[in-house]
Amino acid sequence: MMRDDARTGNASRIAGADHALGYTLRSFPDTLGNVAMPDRITVSFVASRAKDAQNGLARLKRRYKHVPPSKSDVIVALGGDGFVLETLHRYMERDVPIFGMNKGTVGFLMNEFREEKLLERIADAEEVSLRPLEMVAMRKGRRKRALAINEVSLLRETRQAAKIKISVDGVVRIPELICDGILLATPAGSTAYNLSAHGPIIPIGADIMALTPISAFRPRRWRGALLPQRALVRFDILEPEKRPVSAVADHTEVRDVSWVEVREDRARRMRMLFDPEHNLEERILNEQFIP
Repeated sequence: MMRDDARTGNASRIAGADHALGYTLRSFPDTLGNVAMPDRITVSFVASRAKDAQNGLARLKRRYKHVPPSKSDVIVALGGDGFVLETLHRYMERDVPIFGMNKGTVGFLMNEFREEKLLERIADAEEVSLRPLEMVAMRKGRRKRALAINEVSLLRETRQAAKIKISVDGVVRIPELICDGILLATPAGSTAYNLSAHGPIIPIGADIMALTPISAFRPRRWRGALLPQRALVRFDILEPEKRPVSAVADHTEVRDVSWVEVREDRARRMRMLFDPEHNLEERILNEQFIP
């Protein structure tokens, strides 16, 4: 739904009163009680260890007043996509938005790095609120939990292909998938590893996830599935001692798993800010038209 907000002058898209789609897109000042004045927004700067990111961090700290991440309205993250994912995980419990600026390689989840008028850019930014996936992995009788913004992937650990049984909401859909691996991606992560594995690009706001095989050998013609975002997906590893499998949720890896369950975690959200002309929704849509 689109609405014009006279207080901010920005168009806001609201995904429903209860945020049923797992994301929202709205003007950032709304999230601070309509505080639209840039000089009233407190910021904290963090950066990856890369030299270019550290140089940018030093310049921004000289130019703008900043506070610790525990006290800021916005965290500005300098680095690449991997670093902004780490930042989102690190400060998730604070429920504070992250404004990423690209000092990495690809920067799909980042805004352009510019020193000038940073606070004005933040005040005009659009916020995307994402729901992560929760992974529960069984390893040697113990459950390991982790969250993923992009995807949860299962990967073979040895030269032998993995054998995996796939169930959705308690119904076995594939009794035995012989493959290098399989992944379950969110809309935000559909343009990452999922796309490289020839999975579909999912527009932000679509109430679905992508289940995509990685180099499937049997059934050879299976190309994956689109699942409701509220689905519970279970992966049972067949012959786990002979064909060990690891499970990865973003940057958290659990090796030698016996089974893995994945579902959307609706109790948590991760907030990102984007310049209006480079919002995440448009970037994902544009990826579908790149030759």
